[in-house]
Amino acid sequence: MKLKQLCVAVSIASAAAFSTVSVAEVDPNLPTYERVGGISGNLSSIGSDTLNNLMTLWAEEFNKLYPNVNIQIQGAGSSTAPPAITEGTANLAPMSRAMRDTEVQTFEERHGYAPYAMPVAVDMVAVYVNKDNPIKGMTLPEVDAVFSATRRCGGSEDITRWGQLGLTGAWSNRDFAIYSRNAVSGTYGFFKDSALCGGDYKSSINEQPGSSSVVQGVTESINGIGYSGIGYRTSGVRVVPLAAEDGGEYFEANSENAASGDYPLARYLYVYINKNPNEDLDPLTREFVRMLYSKEGQGVVHRDGFVTLPNSIGQRVMGELGID
Repeated sequence: MKLKQLCVAVSIASAAAFSTVSVAEVDPNLPTYERVGGISGNLSSIGSDTLNNLMTLWAEEFNKLYPNVNIQIQGAGSSTAPPAITEGTANLAPMSRAMRDTEVQTFEERHGYAPYAMPVAVDMVAVYVNKDNPIKGMTLPEVDAVFSATRRCGGSEDITRWGQLGLTGAWSNRDFAIYSRNAVSGTYGFFKDSALCGGDYKSSINEQPGSSSVVQGVTESINGIGYSGIGYRTSGVRVVPLAAEDGGEYFEANSENAASGDYPLARYLYVYINKNPNEDLDPLTREFVRMLYSKEGQGVVHRDGFVTLPNSIGQRVMGELGID
């Protein structure tokens, strides 16, 4: 199976390839990036807010090697990536979800072939509460019953008070201040599909334009609960351990549990590129891709709080892209 199909065919829960990463934060088999000559020009990245920090750090790493390269980064949300790469206004299209069939079809109609999806890291979508909230953990049906109006994950009742989640004393009758990403966000779509079982969000959610503003909202509200990528965790919030089903074991959002598949809201992060299957990549994009799948590139992934990829995935990607 082509690696570009990983986005629809492989779940993190079955991705045994990450087992090496759970022990070694950066795979020692990854190559060391070696600078080449003649690289200059402009790169543009448009897409995911979740990947915005990571793209910025990668750009800084790349500029250390190639100071004559200008890299522009916009991170308004994953839904901005497909039109940007389709219309050619971006070379790099970071997304925290896979492209939808309609987005791929639009690209194919324009270019005659599909965009290429590069998995670049593993993220964990975290459920955040205020740092003073004592909750021990939540099940996905409970998460669904807090955030959704439809309870498609099987919850028996709408959850509107912290007491329904086992909190006592002053917490028992407190309601929720619910923070969510907005619909342009890939994280919004992922959470809807994976935590709400495809159901509908409650009308009472406070939609936010970015992941950091979700976390900030939870920080400022003692009753707050929200979700975003694990890379946005701060000292003002707690990450709630999650269980996939009622009665199941709670698992922390960490690299070991993402690698094993025990944490139920792990996902690939992608960077899409326009790769004509009959042509070589341009040198600038080629070298940026080589850096992503090097010790240096995956070291940036680890420092930014995400889970790194093993060398085997990098080698498969570069092999399919014709990169030596």
